[in-house]
Amino acid sequence: MAALLRFAHLLALGVWIGSVVFFSFVVAPSLFGALPRDAAGRAVSTIFPRYYAFGAVCGALALLSGLLLGVLQVARGRALAAELILLALMIGIVAYAGRVVLPEASRARQALALAPEGAAEHDRTQARFDCLHRRSVLLNGTVLLLGLAALALAVVARPPH
Repeated sequence: MAALLRFAHLLALGVWIGSVVFFSFVVAPSLFGALPRDAAGRAVSTIFPRYYAFGAVCGALALLSGLLLGVLQVARGRALAAELILLALMIGIVAYAGRVVLPEASRARQALALAPEGAAEHDRTQARFDCLHRRSVLLNGTVLLLGLAALALAVVARPPH
């Protein structure tokens, strides 16, 4: 039972990190390299809700299985506590990105399509969208780095001998 739980824990964390890497370094650059900027932006915007939901589900599974590993004393100590804190932070970041940043960026993208290019309103909206995009990239990179640290801690917090 403990081995299966540990496998599920590492799988949830690994799949989540893998999805961040795949989206960030394969999907997004491929879309923006193959499609016009506006079409690539719409494609990525279509992917984002599922991307964030997928991350939240993987995070919840990793956190729950990590807590169970702690309760069963299969993993313990500071490494487990630090890993669980990192997982909670990652889930919070994904929730913020998906529920706050994404809707704001979508509204800015829609407003850009309506505002005539060169108008002050267009420039303000473009600046707002660019700010939200930078925030999204920063949050995504933070989730990746925290995820790698959590994975390292998960490996360290192995069963006691």
